[in-house]
Amino acid sequence: MTAPERSARAIDVVLVNWNSDDDLRACLRTLAGIPDADLVRSVVIVDNASADGSADGLPEALAGAPVTVLRNGENCGFGAACNQGAALGEAEFVLFLNTDIEAAAGALATPVAFLRDPANARVGICGVQLADRAGHVHASCSRFPTPVAAAARAAGLDRLGVVRPHFLAEWDHAETRAVDQVMGAFFFVLRAAFEALGGFDERFFVFFEELYFSLRARQAGWATVVPATARVVHPAAAAARPSAVRQFYFARSRVLYGHKHFGR
Repeated sequence: MTAPERSARAIDVVLVNWNSDDDLRACLRTLAGIPDADLVRSVVIVDNASADGSADGLPEALAGAPVTVLRNGENCGFGAACNQGAALGEAEFVLFLNTDIEAAAGALATPVAFLRDPANARVGICGVQLADRAGHVHASCSRFPTPVAAAARAAGLDRLGVVRPHFLAEWDHAETRAVDQVMGAFFFVLRAAFEALGGFDERFFVFFEELYFSLRARQAGWATVVPATARVVHPAAAAARPSAVRQFYFARSRVLYGHKHFGR
């Protein structure tokens, strides 16, 4: 890929869809409407056997970039679907985006400029501010868990102030800062780093896949940074919709992560 082509179309956007209803179309609409949408080289939507028709009738292009819908016959999980989508692209950067994200101006240009800055040569992952529709930025960055902290949080001791909470709730996200992990709702990755690490670990069906990837990136010498000048809208209510299935997979991924890193 030549330098002019990289500059013009730097990002492959990957969205994993599973019964997203109207969220997916709204996400694509807001993404197409921002001034920096011309940085997008391709959009890949990996549909994990949705039953609501949300992957049907989607546009064939977004701001001049082709839109591809890859349909799985069964729900193969979030991490595996992300890997499928990333494998179809070859742009300099990959943006893994939740279907309920509403893009805003600068959300694409800021991470591109930040990661291309020679001073940030060892930054492999970028996040942005995640705000609700009222403009309130909510905590979207977390700490790598330790055995003691994970056990204490499982017992609810973080609510008593015995251990620090998982999310960086004490930080207002208003300054550029290196963090352990950014939420996977907007996960902007240097493709070279993503491919060097072999993508997401597909043993995590959903939850913790971005945490484990971020840990492996840190161990390989790649930093995760949130440039404070970019923001998207992520409606907290939709992101936190409770269900028994979500609780099951969250617990399963937490046990898998703990068993792998903390031992029996």
